[in-house]
Amino acid sequence: MDMQRLASTLEASLDPTKNKYAETALLQEQKKPGFSLLLLRIVASDAYDSTARLASALYFKNFIRRTWTDENGNYKLPQNEVVSIKEELIGLMISVPANIQYQLGDAVGVIADSDFWRRWDTLVDDLVSRLTPDNARINNGVLQVAHSIFKRWRPLYRSDELFTEVNHVLEKFGDPFVQLLSSTDHLIEQNKNDRPTLSQYFSTMNLMIKLLYDLSVQDLPPIFEDNMQSLTSLLLKYLVYDNSLLHTDGDSEAGPLEYVKSEIFEVLVLYAQKYEDAFGPFVEQFIGSSWNLLTTTGLETKNDILVSKALQFLTSVTRMSQHARAFNSEGIMSQVIERVVLPNLSLRESDMEVFEDEPIEFIRRDLEGSDSDTRRRAATDFLQQLLAQFQKLVTDVVLRYINHYLSDYSNNPSANWKSKDTAVYLFSSIAAKGAVTTSQGVKSVNELVNVIDFFQANVAADLVADSGVESILKVDAIKYLYMFRSQITREQWRDAFPLVVKHLGSSEYVVYTYAAIALERVLSLADNSKQSVIIPADVKPLSAQLLQHLFQLIERDPEPAKLQENEFLMRCVMRVLVVIRDGVVPVTDSVLANFIKITQIIIPNPANPRFYYYHFEALGAFIRFAAPSQPEKLENGLYPVFLSILQNDVQEFIPYVFQLFAALLEANPSGSLTAYYTSLAQPILSPQFWSSKGNIPALVRLLSSLMSRGASQIAENQQLQPILAIFQNLIISKVNEIYGFELLESIMANFAPHIIEPYFVTVLQLLFTRLQSSKTEAFSSRFVRIYHFISSRIDSGLGADWFIKHANQVQEGIYVQLYLSIILPDTQKQARPLDRKIAVISLCKTLTDSIAFAEKYRKGWGYTCETLLKLLENAPMIALTDDTIVDQDVDDMSFGVGFTQLQTIKRPARDYSPEVTDVKSWVGRELQKCNASQGGKIKRFAEERLSQSPQVLQALSTYMSR
Repeated sequence: MDMQRLASTLEASLDPTKNKYAETALLQEQKKPGFSLLLLRIVASDAYDSTARLASALYFKNFIRRTWTDENGNYKLPQNEVVSIKEELIGLMISVPANIQYQLGDAVGVIADSDFWRRWDTLVDDLVSRLTPDNARINNGVLQVAHSIFKRWRPLYRSDELFTEVNHVLEKFGDPFVQLLSSTDHLIEQNKNDRPTLSQYFSTMNLMIKLLYDLSVQDLPPIFEDNMQSLTSLLLKYLVYDNSLLHTDGDSEAGPLEYVKSEIFEVLVLYAQKYEDAFGPFVEQFIGSSWNLLTTTGLETKNDILVSKALQFLTSVTRMSQHARAFNSEGIMSQVIERVVLPNLSLRESDMEVFEDEPIEFIRRDLEGSDSDTRRRAATDFLQQLLAQFQKLVTDVVLRYINHYLSDYSNNPSANWKSKDTAVYLFSSIAAKGAVTTSQGVKSVNELVNVIDFFQANVAADLVADSGVESILKVDAIKYLYMFRSQITREQWRDAFPLVVKHLGSSEYVVYTYAAIALERVLSLADNSKQSVIIPADVKPLSAQLLQHLFQLIERDPEPAKLQENEFLMRCVMRVLVVIRDGVVPVTDSVLANFIKITQIIIPNPANPRFYYYHFEALGAFIRFAAPSQPEKLENGLYPVFLSILQNDVQEFIPYVFQLFAALLEANPSGSLTAYYTSLAQPILSPQFWSSKGNIPALVRLLSSLMSRGASQIAENQQLQPILAIFQNLIISKVNEIYGFELLESIMANFAPHIIEPYFVTVLQLLFTRLQSSKTEAFSSRFVRIYHFISSRIDSGLGADWFIKHANQVQEGIYVQLYLSIILPDTQKQARPLDRKIAVISLCKTLTDSIAFAEKYRKGWGYTCETLLKLLENAPMIALTDDTIVDQDVDDMSFGVGFTQLQTIKRPARDYSPEVTDVKSWVGRELQKCNASQGGKIKRFAEERLSQSPQVLQALSTYMSR
């Protein structure tokens, strides 16, 4: 493919109508040597359209992410290509437009994760050499590259290796950085009347403040500590700096001033929290300037981030008692509440515009736990920190304002409804203590107020009324219940629950969505004794109407992106299905039809990862509870739509679909493989699906389920060999070895020994090679488990002797080495109860049934006995099966083309010997039975082979006499 055609294909990859074809073509093209350098040449050339250059930068970033190194850190690209990329990338990034810079910056970050600094030790020197005294365009490019690399330090935990890297950077970059900071300050002063030049230098200052944070995030650099006076003077200067040339025209778009000041506040928060000794003497001046900024900055939305950052700074210094003391008087506290807190808590016209025009955005900003830098959130955090320091003072002052606003509302409810909104929000802010948890809401409350009394006196009426109440006040009432749900008793919830359900029928988007949010959370709420607050019996009678109404709300606008907009509704569907469990069976037809319809709509455009995550979780719950009683109906209904996802290569959905296919198979374990699944087996063995890391866990589960239902058909179709080839590819990878062992265990569990036997020596060769060449603790642990699994399955034709025979075919005598150096020592390290249980059964059966240990490995019999008895000292206690579905917090998840476990169909660890409940008693019975049936063999062996270990002999005798 020539450069022009490549550029056109890259441009097509951004077009939803052409991207499938383009992606396929690019996947073929990227296999050719030098592909990455062609991408950089397109990025660098003005001859190509800006869209093509951006597409090339995007593809380069993702290509580097996929192909830079393997799991062991080895380059996957040719060495000459690696060298050329490093040589060209920095200079190119400095020269391209900002939107392309960001993409290349991400690529630099990926390379730096792997190579910086030991395999790219010239990078900092290169960056420093490119800095200029006064060329803002070049400097901004250099600083953008530096930020792309150094920002990686922000979330990292301290380590010697990290500090070595940081010190390497500071040694070379520290002095030039401080000098450039000073010179940029002078250049801003010199060009204060030249808008274009001033804007460029302000961009430089913005990047330098970001870098100041990056360089300080792990520890305070000595060069900054030595220059703390001048550094804080500069930060203070730009915190109060103003120049009309940098003002933006509208009220909504932030400009250079707001960006720089916001970044400064981030640095101030960091320094106040981590470097009190060095920064403490300078804090007071920043408190004063923050107060002035907050009391003089307007309510325009362009100032929102700046105001929230300023409030975050005041919150951080209020945590320090020596600074908090300044607020400890009624007069000062009243000023703080009136001039700082209330203006930023009260609803603005711009907030109401978002409520009406972008309701889903309003909800996401308003919800507790949102990461949005909203004024309300920041003002609430500040108020709650003041409350933590001065609980009675703050409570008394704020209650006066609450009463004032409630009185104002009661004088004219239709005109003054915003006053009530402010009152409710203020009360919620001082009533809640500590963090608001995802699972339980507010767990601890301010004992100086009563949340139930306030609700009944001021909030409940808005929830009960059918008309005449502003929508925002209904939202406030629902949110109040949602927030304080743990403070409300089971009896009180029985009264409130129907009122929340009623508001699902509201015509207002925010009202019915908040009702769904509150409903979902209270349905998952348990009291202190772990009992559900709302029991399934309360929900089942409503469930048919509830589910149908929720589906109608979701499907109100069938445009794919719009339908996926509201993940909260789909999460509520999931929760209802989880609660009612098999109560869904009577409405299977309608629920199935809705799931099929929604899936078909979103296939062409997976737009909202949170929505489709909850969609597939809900589908998982549906399969889990409806499929066991009517498996054919669900298989016939879902198979075509799932197959469509695979055929259309919807990569975002494929890992979910494989899990759901597996759940359908597992719902009917006694059934044979239908034609659907027989036809599915061959495609999922193809390399196409296994090349994506995100598919592997789900594919292994699906293959395991297929083998469980149809091992004989798989063997007849000669598909075991391809499965073993997949096992080989997985087991040689440290990243995927765990899935290799899972697959091997399924093979051993489902195929007869005579079918596995022709391949098993090769399997052992692969395992022994890994043990010898690149053994890890995890690999060794899984190897020991698979050994014990095989050893314990004598009844299936396997057992220790079967393993020994094949191991010694790999290399005569290797079994003894493995047994003494790996299997026995690492058996004691098995941590999971089921792994320890398998080991107990394996070792016991070795003592009772192994001919090799009876006749050949006499010392080994004694060692086995010792290991078994030691395991039994801390006998595994197998918990009863718990079918609780554990919530997964989507805020902690990273979505994308990868694997996300569906919790509603998460497969529990399998117990292959459920009849063995008390392992100590079972071992005693097995030993006694063997001893009796084989002429006192166990007692005789024990006396012969444990004669030098009287304590072990005594312990064994104790078990045998039980």
